[in-house]
Amino acid sequence: MRWRDLLFAHWQVDPALLARRLPAGVAVDTYRADAYLGVVPFVMDDVRPRGSPIGRSFGELNLRTYVTVDGTPGVYFFNLDADDRLGVGVARSLFRLPYYRATMDVETRGTGTDRVVSFRSRRRSRGAKPAPFDARYGPDGGFDTPEPGSLEAFLTERYRFYTADGRGRLYHGDVAHEPWELAPAWVDVGENGLFRANGFDDPDGEPLAHFGGTIDVRAGRIRRG
Repeated sequence: MRWRDLLFAHWQVDPALLARRLPAGVAVDTYRADAYLGVVPFVMDDVRPRGSPIGRSFGELNLRTYVTVDGTPGVYFFNLDADDRLGVGVARSLFRLPYYRATMDVETRGTGTDRVVSFRSRRRSRGAKPAPFDARYGPDGGFDTPEPGSLEAFLTERYRFYTADGRGRLYHGDVAHEPWELAPAWVDVGENGLFRANGFDDPDGEPLAHFGGTIDVRAGRIRRG
């Protein structure tokens, strides 16, 4: 698959607040004692099994935090909303990921550092809490690879994700891609219901924002533990 037009928007949160929301065996990962919640909208292009000539493209939006399991760092997803009926069904039934069906409108204009993305999402899964999101964003400077050990690397250079099923059993999956090329980002959030939908208070202040360059990604199978 290919990820493009991606925004990383992060807010500092109390690690204890997150710890209460994580399943057994999953620990909050911190950077200089701070924990983070991230809102990440983007477009998934050419999503397909290896060897398939036909891919799918759709918008995705997630709320995530950063964790370790037995010392291995990764991402823990509170929700993943996607504008793809088939993909959401497969992800929920086979991969145990907290996906929700959503209608998304993504408009882009400009190129390079002049890129402007308008991203709007409305959740449609039956019985799910509303999670409206509406934002405009784009790069606000040049692109560069985060320095190892930096906050930017802590927040973005993650190659494993974790999830748990309804019985609390833990699963993980791995992704592979080149290191991120990031630019500082400007962001204008009109509406963000992801925090309330997941039982968090709305965050204070403006987010730390980065725009991610287009990147090719491979994902492996979900595994137990």
